[in-house]
Amino acid sequence: MSTRQRADSQDSLEQPNDEVVPYSDDETDDELEDELDQSHDQLPAEPGEEPRPAAASVEAGWSVRANDREYCQRPEFQKKVFLCIKKSKYSGNAIKTYKYNAITFLPLNMYEQFKRAANLYFLCLLILQIIPQISTLPWYTTLVPLVLVLGITAIKDLVDDLARHRMDNEINNRKCDVLLNGSFVETRWMHIQVGDVVRLKKNDFIPADIMLLSSSDPNSLCYVETAELDGETNLKFKMGLKVTDERLQEENQMAKFNGMIMCEEPNNRLDKFVGTMIWDSQSYPLDLDNMLLRGCKIRNTNFCHGLVIFAGNDTKIMRNGGKTRFKRTRIDKLMNYMVYTIFVLLVLICAGLAIGHTYWYESIGRNSWYLFDGLDYTSSYRGFLSFWGYIIILNTMVPISLYVSVEVIRLGQSKFINWDLQMYFADKDTPAKARTTTLNEQLGQIEYIFSDKTGTLTQNIMAFKKCTIAGQTYGNPTNSEGVSLDRGKPVDFSWNKHADKNFQFNDHFLVATIRSKKDPQMLEFFKLLSLCHTVMVEQKDGELVYQAASPDEGALVTAARNFGFVFLSRTQDTITISEMGEEATYEMLALLDFNSDRKRMSIILRYPDGKIRLYCKGADTVIYQRLDSNCQHVETTQEALDIFANETLRTLCLCYKDITEAEFDAWAQKHKIASVSMGNREEALDVVYEEIEKNLLLIGATAIEDKLQDGVPETIAKLAKADIKIWVLTGDKKETAENIGYSCQLLTDDMKIHYGEDVNQQLMERQGKRRNDPQGRNKKGKEPFLKEPGKNALVITGGWLNEILYEKKKKRRRLRLKKLGKRFTNSNNPQDSSQPIDDWEKEKRQEDFVDMACECTAVICCRVTPKQKANVVSLVKKYKRAVTLSIGDGANDVNMIKTADIGVGISGQEGMQAVMSSDYAFAQFRYLERLLLVHGRWSYIRMCKFLRYFFYKNFAFTLVHFWFSFFNGFSSQTAYEDWFITLYNVFYSSLPVLLVGLLDQDVNDKLSSRFPKLYLPGQLGVLFNYKTFFSSLFHGIFTSLIIFFIPYGAFLQTMGQDGEAPSDYQSFAVVAASSLIITVNLQISLDTSYWTFVNCFAVLGSMALYFGIMFDLHSAGIHVIFPSTFTFTGAAANALRQPYLWLTIILTVGICLLPVICIQFLCQTIWPSVGDQIQRNRKKYEVEDEEEERKKRKPTFQRGGRSRRSAYAFSHSTGYADLISTGRSIRQRPRVRPELRDSIREVPQAENI
Repeated sequence: MSTRQRADSQDSLEQPNDEVVPYSDDETDDELEDELDQSHDQLPAEPGEEPRPAAASVEAGWSVRANDREYCQRPEFQKKVFLCIKKSKYSGNAIKTYKYNAITFLPLNMYEQFKRAANLYFLCLLILQIIPQISTLPWYTTLVPLVLVLGITAIKDLVDDLARHRMDNEINNRKCDVLLNGSFVETRWMHIQVGDVVRLKKNDFIPADIMLLSSSDPNSLCYVETAELDGETNLKFKMGLKVTDERLQEENQMAKFNGMIMCEEPNNRLDKFVGTMIWDSQSYPLDLDNMLLRGCKIRNTNFCHGLVIFAGNDTKIMRNGGKTRFKRTRIDKLMNYMVYTIFVLLVLICAGLAIGHTYWYESIGRNSWYLFDGLDYTSSYRGFLSFWGYIIILNTMVPISLYVSVEVIRLGQSKFINWDLQMYFADKDTPAKARTTTLNEQLGQIEYIFSDKTGTLTQNIMAFKKCTIAGQTYGNPTNSEGVSLDRGKPVDFSWNKHADKNFQFNDHFLVATIRSKKDPQMLEFFKLLSLCHTVMVEQKDGELVYQAASPDEGALVTAARNFGFVFLSRTQDTITISEMGEEATYEMLALLDFNSDRKRMSIILRYPDGKIRLYCKGADTVIYQRLDSNCQHVETTQEALDIFANETLRTLCLCYKDITEAEFDAWAQKHKIASVSMGNREEALDVVYEEIEKNLLLIGATAIEDKLQDGVPETIAKLAKADIKIWVLTGDKKETAENIGYSCQLLTDDMKIHYGEDVNQQLMERQGKRRNDPQGRNKKGKEPFLKEPGKNALVITGGWLNEILYEKKKKRRRLRLKKLGKRFTNSNNPQDSSQPIDDWEKEKRQEDFVDMACECTAVICCRVTPKQKANVVSLVKKYKRAVTLSIGDGANDVNMIKTADIGVGISGQEGMQAVMSSDYAFAQFRYLERLLLVHGRWSYIRMCKFLRYFFYKNFAFTLVHFWFSFFNGFSSQTAYEDWFITLYNVFYSSLPVLLVGLLDQDVNDKLSSRFPKLYLPGQLGVLFNYKTFFSSLFHGIFTSLIIFFIPYGAFLQTMGQDGEAPSDYQSFAVVAASSLIITVNLQISLDTSYWTFVNCFAVLGSMALYFGIMFDLHSAGIHVIFPSTFTFTGAAANALRQPYLWLTIILTVGICLLPVICIQFLCQTIWPSVGDQIQRNRKKYEVEDEEEERKKRKPTFQRGGRSRRSAYAFSHSTGYADLISTGRSIRQRPRVRPELRDSIREVPQAENI
C-alpha cells in the first residue's frame, strides 16, 4: 500500500487510522472538544495571548435513579408533544412498527389511497357523473371499479399491518423478572421502565439497554451473543462494577439500591457508552463493558441482574434502525408520469371536442328543429357541458383498473418467490420470503449491490486447513506414508478421547508423524497452539467447551486439541495441557495480549523443569521483523505463506524464544513499572513488550479458512456478467476484507488496487484543477480518473471515507472557531486546499468519489460504521441515479438495507434485525442470483409487457368514442353500450393480460441464469419507457381507427338478408365491441411467449364470457325487469345473425392484427434480441445443460499468482488476556443460587466487532 502522506489541514492533524471504525459521524460535542483541546495544546500561543483553561466537560444529559419509576415523570423531564400535551422524554419499552389500529384504519387508509392521483381523479369523476346536466354515463360505471380497487388495496394493507401487529405483540409480550415492591415479579417487556432492576437468565434476550449489576459468574462476568446486532454468533464478555458485584447479590440488597446514573443521551453508537454511577456519595465510571444492549442474548451465564438505562426506541439497536423510507419502483414513478401525460392528452382532446360541439351547434344544431331539446342553452355553455361529458366518456384513457391489476400481479410474483424450492435452505428449514409486494419488477433493474461481509458472504466459521512446520507444508490429502492423493478421506481421530468430532483434516502423514513423536519441531508447533492463546475452557457433560474471543483462536486451539495437545484448564498464573496423553502444567509468567497495532500476542511460561520460554504468534509482517538473524526456514515459510495467501487463507506465524532467569527478572521489573503507569499506559506496555519480543526463532505458520457461504464466488461472477457492480461494506479489518474479496473472486490478481490515500490524492488534484480553472464550475464533461487500461479495484477504510467526503467538517470547524477564535480568523494563511470552499465544492467532491469508485470493477469499504454504509448507498443513488440493492444479516446493516431501493436480509441466522427491516429475505447469499436473474428479470419483463398492452387496449377501446364524435355532432354520445363500458376492463379483457403479467417468460429459469446478459434490458429500462408508451398510444390509435371505420363503412347504405337495413346505432355498437374484444384478446396471444393451458383458457374464455354476458344483457327478460337500465333489447341477436356483419368483424380483426404479425416476424428475423436468439437455440442449450450436470468439475486454486498479503488470523480487538492475568474470570464465588441455574451446552465461535 502506498505510504504517501496526506496534506495537513487545520481540521485534519493526522492521517486516518485504518484499524479504527470511525464513529465520527456520531461524535458528541464533548468528544470533539476533547480532541480539539489536545490539538489546541500543541499549537503555539500567539504573542500577548493568555493561556486558555481546559474546557469543562459537558454535563451529562441523561439521569436514571434505580428503583424509582416516579423519578422519570418529574416536570423537568417532560417534553411537549402536541400543543400543551406533554410526556416524559424517557421512552417506554414497548415498540410499535404498525401503522393502523381499529379506529384509524379506515380514515387513514382512505386518506393514503386518495393521495394517489388516479384514485382522486376517479372520485372527482364519480361526483361529476352524479350531475344530470353533464352525466353521459351512469354513475355505476365508475363506482364499481373504484370500490373494487379501494377494497382490494385496503385488504392488502390490512393483512400487512396485521402481520406487523403480530410481530410487535410477540416482542412486547416477552417476559422477564422485574424488581417491584421488594421482590422479582414476572413482567412483560412492554411494562418495563427506565430505572427498573431486572433479572435475566441464560438464553434470555436482553429487553432494554441495561447496566450490568451482578451475575452468577465470578466478578459479575456475563457472556452475551450479539447475533441481533451484527449477525455474528459471538460471545463477548461484559462485567459489572466491583462495588455492585460485592454489594448487590441478594434480592433485598437490590431492593435497597438507590444509585443515580448520569450518562450520555440515547444515541446509535454501538461501540461506546460513557456514564457515571453515583452511590453513597461515591462516583464510579461506566463504559460499554458494563452495558448489556437490547437484542443481545445471555449465554453461558446462569443469571444476571441489571438496571434499565435506555428503553424502547431509545435503545441503541432501535436508534441504528435508520429512517423507514417509502420505497417505490422506477416503473411506478414512470407510470405516474404517464398517467399525468394521459390526463393532459385527455383534457386537450376533450377541449377540442367541446370546441367542435360549440361550432357544430352554432352552425347545424340550433337550425335543426328535430334536435331541439327544450333547453335554452347558448352554444358556449353547451360546449362547456360537452367538455365535462367527454371527460366522463373518455375517462378510461386513465385506467382505474390498472392499479389493482398491478397489485394482483405483484402479489402473485411475491408468492412465486415464497414458493420457490430452489431458494429454500433445508439445513435451517428457511424458505425465501418476499416481505413486500411492491418492488418485484425493480429486482430486474439492479445496477449496484452493497453487501455486508460477515454472515452474508461468509459463514463466520473458521477451519484449520493447512500449516507449514520447519519449512514443510502439511494439509494436502496424503496417506500415512506421505504420498499425495487426488482425493483424501478425513483422518480418524478416535485415538484421541478429547478430539472434536466436527474437526476434519485430510493429511494422514501429519497425524502419523505427530503420533510417532519423532519430529520435535512439530511437537513444539502444536504445543505453542495449545499454550499461546486467551481461550477460556469449561467442562460440560464431561466434554471440553472452549470460549474464544475470536473464531480464529478457537479454530487453532481446537486443531491442537485434535492433534493431541489438549488445552485442559487455566488459573490466574498456570495453564494445564495434555501432551499426547501426558498432562503438564506450566506457570504463566506474563501474557502479552493482541491489539490492532501489535498484530501479535505472546505468552511467557516457566516449564516444569524451570526453563523459561516465550511463545509468540502473529501476522507475518510483524513477526519477520523480529526474527533472529540466524533463524532457519525463513524463505521456505515465506513461500508457503504466499501459497496460502493465493488460496485466500488467513495466516499466523509461530515462533519462540528461550529466556534466561536474569533476563526475565530485569524485564519483569520494567513490565511492572509500565503496568502501573498513570499516563499512556498502553504505549508504555507496548515499548516493554517490544524489548522481549525480539530475536525470535520461527517454527512455522498456520493457515485458516474463513469459510465462504456455498456458491458465493459463482454468484458474484454471474452477477458481474449481468453488469451488476458489487460493493462490500464491512466493519472488518482491511486485511480481512481484502482477503475475502480475493476468496470470493470479487478481487482478482489482474486488478490494480487503489487505496484511500491514492483516492484522496487524485480527488485533491481534480479539486485543485477545478479551482484553478476559471471555467471549472461550468464544465459539464467529465474526465475519467483511471486512464490506465485494465481492471481496477478500490479498497478504502472508514477513516479515509470520512476524510474524502468531508464528513462532520462543519461541526469540527464550528468548535475550532469557538476555541481558536481570534487566532483562526486573523490568520493570513490562504484557504486550506483540503477543505471545501462551499457546499457546491463538497458535493462535487462527493460526486468525484462516486465517479471514481464506479470506474472500478470492485469496491470494498472496510472499518465503516452503519451510518457510513447508508451514506455510501445514498451517494450512489444520488449521483448515479442507479437502482441499488443492499444485503446484510445484522442490526448494523439495517440502515443500509432501508436506504437502498431494495433491501435483502439473510434469514435463518439467530439475528433477525436485518430480516425484519428487509424487503426480501432468504438464508444464503447464492440465492441472490436466482432472485435477480430469474425472478427479478421475469417480473420486470412481465410488468413491462402488461403495462404496454394495458395502455394499448385502453387507447384502442376509448378512442373509438373520439372518432364517433365526428359523426354525432360532438354530442358526448358513447359508441358502446353502457354495460360494455363498465365490464370491459373488469371481465372482458383483464384475465389474459393478468396471466401474462403472472406467468409469461421469454426463456426458462436455467437459461436465464446461464445467460446473464439477458438482464441488461432491465438495467437500461428499454422495455418500458416513454418510447414504448407512445408506441402503445399510436398502436391504440391505429386499432381504434380500424375498429370504428371498417364497421362504419360496412354499415353505410347496406341491406341485410331479411331486407332490413342493419345500420342502426345499436347494431353498430355490437359489431364494434365484438371486433374490439376479439382483437385485443388475439393481440395478447401474439405477445405471449410462454403458453400454458391457463393462458389458452383465459383468451378463449374471455371472448366466450363477452358473448355470453352480452346476449344476457340484450335479452328481453332483463329489459322487462330493468327497462331504463338495459335498453339494447335484442340488439346482439339481431346483429350477429347477419353473416355480412360476421365478415365485417373478421375483416376488422384481420386488418388490426396483420401489421403486428408482420412487424414481429421482421423484428425476430432481421433484428432478433438476445432473448430471441436464445429461444431459437433453446433445445441445444437444454441438452448442453444436461451434459454439464453430469460432469462435476472440481474447484481448483490458481497457484503462482501475484503475491499478496494474507489477512492475519486475530480478532478485531483485545482478547481475554486482562481477565486471565487478573484472575477475575477464574476465582469461583461460593454464593450461588442453585435454583436459578440451568444447564445448556454452548459452543461459541465468534469474533469481536
